[in-house]
Amino acid sequence: MDLNYSIDPVQSKDDLFINREISWLHFNERVLQEAVDPATPLLERLKFLGIYSNNRDEFFRVRVGTLNRMAHAGQRLNYPVGFDPKSTLLRITELVQMQEKKFNEAYQNLVLELASENIFIINETQLNEEQGDYVRRFFKEILRSFLFPVMLNSVKSLKFLKDQSLYLAVKLTDSHDRLKENAAVIKVPTQRFSRFLLLPSAPRATSIILLDDVIRYCLADIFLVLGYDRYEAYTIKFTRDAELDIDNDVNKSFLEVMSHSVKKRKEGLPVRFVYDRQIPPKLLDRVMKKLKISDTDNVRAGGRYHNFKDFMSFPHVGQPRHYFKPFPPLPHRLLPDNKSIMAAIRRSDIMLHFPYQSFRYIIDLLREASVDPKVKEIKMTFYRAARDSSLINSLINAQRNGKKVTVFLELQARFDEEANIYWSNRLQEEGVKIIPTITGYKVHAKLLLIRRVEDDKDVLYANISTGNFNESTANVYADDSLLTADADLTEDVNNVFKLFETRYIPPVFKKLKVAPFAIRQFLLEMLNNEIAHCKAGKKAWAIIKINSIVDDVIARKLYEASCAGVEIKMIIRGISIIVGGKKGVSENIRAVSIVDRFLEHTRVYVFGNDGDSKMYISSADWMQRNFDHRIEVACPVENKQIKEEIMQMLQFELADNTKARLIHHGQINEYLKRGNQKKVRSQFAKYDYFGQLVDSSQVDSNKSH
Repeated sequence: MDLNYSIDPVQSKDDLFINREISWLHFNERVLQEAVDPATPLLERLKFLGIYSNNRDEFFRVRVGTLNRMAHAGQRLNYPVGFDPKSTLLRITELVQMQEKKFNEAYQNLVLELASENIFIINETQLNEEQGDYVRRFFKEILRSFLFPVMLNSVKSLKFLKDQSLYLAVKLTDSHDRLKENAAVIKVPTQRFSRFLLLPSAPRATSIILLDDVIRYCLADIFLVLGYDRYEAYTIKFTRDAELDIDNDVNKSFLEVMSHSVKKRKEGLPVRFVYDRQIPPKLLDRVMKKLKISDTDNVRAGGRYHNFKDFMSFPHVGQPRHYFKPFPPLPHRLLPDNKSIMAAIRRSDIMLHFPYQSFRYIIDLLREASVDPKVKEIKMTFYRAARDSSLINSLINAQRNGKKVTVFLELQARFDEEANIYWSNRLQEEGVKIIPTITGYKVHAKLLLIRRVEDDKDVLYANISTGNFNESTANVYADDSLLTADADLTEDVNNVFKLFETRYIPPVFKKLKVAPFAIRQFLLEMLNNEIAHCKAGKKAWAIIKINSIVDDVIARKLYEASCAGVEIKMIIRGISIIVGGKKGVSENIRAVSIVDRFLEHTRVYVFGNDGDSKMYISSADWMQRNFDHRIEVACPVENKQIKEEIMQMLQFELADNTKARLIHHGQINEYLKRGNQKKVRSQFAKYDYFGQLVDSSQVDSNKSH
């Protein structure tokens, strides 16, 4: 299946930029490409369909919701030079329809491929007698008590239905015409049960039915008591605008404000409604009227099934060849088991590379700090914590052990607000000091600081990371995390925490670059420096790895640097308003995007600096929100060995000819052509590289003994 297409005609007056929303859809198409790539194992391809679907849902909840607001208000987008929301919405609809067609083809092909491997996804019409009996028992004994039909004749509105949930719209008729036709809506309880039910199957075969089809099969057990004996069920799903309206009532704490706003989100206006195209028009019309959805809203006919995000949790069936080769986290050569991590950090800076190396080192560090009598204080930021966070439990244990514990827990982390409100309350109950959030700013920096008394002096240890302190996502998000006792860096981290508590009066930082005060200006200075070297006839270059670039000031500077002759290599996973390889604009920019088994999340900035390269890891993408409305840090990497490690990782990524796609003018999402070159798959190459580092350190250790 061909998933490549040319870049959209850009709508800006100077033809320099691509619309960020369209670029995001290009990114999600790269996820869809993984679902059709034969190099992706069969059941991993099914999960990529789920990731694609989940991404698209969030896009509609946030970006399309915002665009609808702006279109209704007659506003223009303020990036990069003013795109029209209405025309953007039309283009989004076109692209989503194109992608939906490819998505449905991909799913149908996967169902056939699964069947060829004796894995059968069947519906309620395909059950044999044994399977039918099994489904009825499951329904009667387990599922039925969690189903609560809403009769359309009995309600004036369906505004209480939850978005992102799956519903069946059921047409009810009586074959004897004694009852007037009726209709009902039933929520499919996928929050409580798996979407997939494993069925009795033949030897060496697996049969699976979706929960929606279980309900379809057993509709008589729900409605026969009402006298109806004919049932037709059709999937519906809608998406609400998920942007929060923040109440500015000064009499409320920010925790109260956020709690209220999260509740109000559940009443957001619908921005998308999808339904089974086989649904009778009369039933569709009734449901839409009850939901207050007009035909001018984003209404789309689809297939029999929706909420494919559930396929991210497809049952573990099949053979090992149907999954990625296991990559168990590797040990770090400088962190031997059962040894003090703080002692290792005293000897040398240590960079952890997740998920190639284990996140348990961060958990172990906090556990060590929580029981060490010399540790007096721990400070930490959280943006997205794990559901059952060992890190937060370690902080609670530290507080119980008499340490002074301070946490900045970002209540405004989108879609994690409720979880963070829960953790904030839990920590406060334990006596942990919670630094209050300030409306209008988010703390996105990932920082941990430990104060330990050594020889009657305070010694600081810090962890500065590109990714969240979240042990669940650390298994799939590729991030870098620096452990350091460098006096200047740790004092800078301490000053970031002081910044929170002094209500954002910026202190002087020695090494860290901190947004919203300095990161954009720092990047402009570094790019200007490369431009100056180039004009002086010196070699000038930069390697940039980020998730997204939207900031037009930085984008224009990159174009300026390219035109000056600076060689710029970019690895951009997601949104990019710039395109490489455009004549007269970006010939010297080579931009690629890598989508593979792990989510590339690291931000690394490297500048040639006339032979004395400068390298930074950061929590910040190159977007206005990161530069102007968030607390972010960019941290220098000065340890020679660590710089070599990161440069090797970047070189693997720039050499990737398996999962790298160009994001160049006219070549959006085109795979790099391998030709006669050796196959390079960067994530696999990085795993092998870190494995070799462990092996070589063990050899050196044996020699020393």
